[in-house]
This record gives sequence, structure tokens and C-alpha cells, in this order.
Amino acid sequence: MKATYTNFSLESAYNNINEPAIATAFDVDVLAHLLAKELQTEIGLDSSTIEAVATRIAKEVDRICAASPRIQKSGCIGSWQLGLARHRISKCLKYYHLGAKQARIELHSTLGAMVYRYMTPMRSPSSFQGRYHMLEDFLQNFYIESLSAFRRENQTAANYTPRTQLQIAEYLTFTEQYARRRIGLCSGGSQQLIVLRAQGFARRQPAETTMDMELAAESPKSDEAQAHGNSSAMQQVRASMVSEAVDPTESVLRDRVIEALIKYLADQKQSDCVDYLILKLQDLSAKEIDEILGLKPRQRDYLQQRFKYHVEKFARQQEWQLVHQWLGADLDEKLGMNEKQWESFWQQLEPPLRQLLQLKRESETDRAIASLLKWTPKQVQKRWSQLLDKAWQVRNSSSTAGQTI
Repeated sequence: MKATYTNFSLESAYNNINEPAIATAFDVDVLAHLLAKELQTEIGLDSSTIEAVATRIAKEVDRICAASPRIQKSGCIGSWQLGLARHRISKCLKYYHLGAKQARIELHSTLGAMVYRYMTPMRSPSSFQGRYHMLEDFLQNFYIESLSAFRRENQTAANYTPRTQLQIAEYLTFTEQYARRRIGLCSGGSQQLIVLRAQGFARRQPAETTMDMELAAESPKSDEAQAHGNSSAMQQVRASMVSEAVDPTESVLRDRVIEALIKYLADQKQSDCVDYLILKLQDLSAKEIDEILGLKPRQRDYLQQRFKYHVEKFARQQEWQLVHQWLGADLDEKLGMNEKQWESFWQQLEPPLRQLLQLKRESETDRAIASLLKWTPKQVQKRWSQLLDKAWQVRNSSSTAGQTI
């Protein structure tokens, strides 16, 4: 039987949430009141929105506790309810504070890491690009399934869609927990729901088809070859060959950037960073790199920080022209920005920085720029690095870092 707690201090219970002393289960309304109070304290939104979210979380926690024999036998059902509720609220607040866009990226990354290893069709080897495309398709389907489950379990309208930042955070929290649900197997064990879905998705992918690449690249000469060339599989191969064609100019620039970066690291006496870069270019995993270089976790973290520092310095001070040319973001291309971004970027610049940018466009040396602007060469380098950093922020401010859920 659930208690109403007429003389019970809600604040006291919430503050002592980790103490397994509350045996009697809370009523859903009481639990929802606790959660709403916490959300109101943290974000202070409209009370009706908060109450709706708090009530849905309270009902879900109540359902979990009622369905778990272990919790029912524990003798502290109330504490379990409070603990699970606080965990859900903390997750929800984490996604809320990240913001809708970054929260989607965070969840996308988390779920992708959970199922990436299972993205291999028909147990055949698959490239990173192949797995990536499969992963994107799978996760988009999973988000749709999760939204349907959210509507069903929370008894919302059939067309309910989270729109406010708090509602989106609530849905993302539900999706992560939904993905981690343990499903019992016939063998007696259990597996996470998203892993089972990923395995089923991979099994449904078509088996690999053997293709004659020379025939795909040539024009068909006979009627038989023409019929074979018009097949859907051959059309897909040709489309892929066109889309994945490598521009030799880009390849040459990439090699020049790598060569210059290795030389820069060697000049800075960062031989371990050179070794790390060479191994990364071979697409080795972190574990394999650790074994080859004999690194412990702390040493690897320190090496990665140093490597990142030197790469940023290389890209913004030492060889910024080469790097930006490779990225298609050189000065002639407005540092990679579109017209609207460039106008916004130019308006934000102070007059000295505008003059610095103009002098760089005219290919003036740092020493000449320093003389004209009454700066030291070091100040020129520092302010130019800051300007490139601002350009990077503007250039990437409206780009999509992850798929929309």
C-alpha cells in the first residue's frame, strides 16, 4: 500500500534520498511534487510544463519499482523510488543544460558507441564508411521507435512531439534509458535492447554482391553487358565510384600538410607526437597504439593533450596558409565562410583586426605588418591566431555536427 505522507517532510526525504530508510512506496503525486520542486529550483520554467514532465517521470519510476521483484523484496521501496527519480532528473538536467542541439549530438555519440561494433552486415568485413552509413540509418529508425515507445508508455497524444528544451531533454533521457533496457534471452542471459535492435538491423542488410569493376567503369558493348550494366546493383556501384572519386589535388595537399606537420613536430622535439600521428594515420585503434608505444592511460592522455596543442599551433601560426588551402578555407575563399557568415564576421572585427586581415590578403610579411600597425611580430602572430580562431567559430556556428533526431 502506498503512503500519502500527510505529516511527511518532502524536503527531508529528498535531502536524504540516498539513505535506504523509506520502506513504504510513495504515491505518484507525492513523487511528482518532489521532482517538480527540484526542476523548478534548477531551471525555473512554467509550472505546467514542469509538472507534466515530473508526472511522467514519476509514473515511469513507479512502474519500474512495481515491476521489479528485487525492489519489492528490498524493504525500502520509497528509497528506490527516490533514487531512480533523482537519477532520471539528473540525466534530464544534463541534457537540458547542454542545449537542444548539443544534447542531440551527445546522445547520438553515446548510442553510436554502444552499437558501432555490431554494424557489420552478414558477418562480413566492412569499412568505417560502410559502418558509419549503416549506423546513421539504424539510429534514425531507433529514434522513431523510441518516440513511439515514449508516446505509448506515457499515454500522450499519437502525434505528440517534444518541442521545448525541457521536453526534448526529457525525451533524450527516455531514449537513453530505453536503449539500455535489459531484455531476457532464451539462453537465460540478457542483452541491452539497442544491441538486439542493431544485431537484427545488421542481419537484415543484403549480402555482398560480386561485381566486375572493369565492367562498371566501361561503357557496355554487347547486349548482355548492357543488360548487366542496367541492373540496380551496378548502378549503385557506378554512383558510388563517382561520389568517392578522389581529387588528386586534394590528395597532394593532404600529403603536403602531413609532411609539414611531421617536420614541425620534429623541430619541436616531439618525436612521440610524430609516432602517434603516424599510427593514427594507419587507422589503428587506441588500444593498438597504446600497445605499440607502451603507453599507460595517463601517459596517453598527456600525449594526446600535447599533440592537440601542437596541431592547433601548427594550423593557426606555423602553416596556416597551407592548412587553410587544404581545407578550402584560404583568404581568397573568405576563410571558408559563406557570404552571410563573412559579413557577420567582418562586422565583429575591430578596425585593427580588419587592417590585419587586409594586409594578410596583400601577402605582407609579419615584420611589415608589425611596422605598419605598431605591433611586435609576436603580437601579430598572436592576434592573427585569435582572428583565425574567431573565423573557425563563425564558420562552424551553423554547421550540423550530428544527424537531427
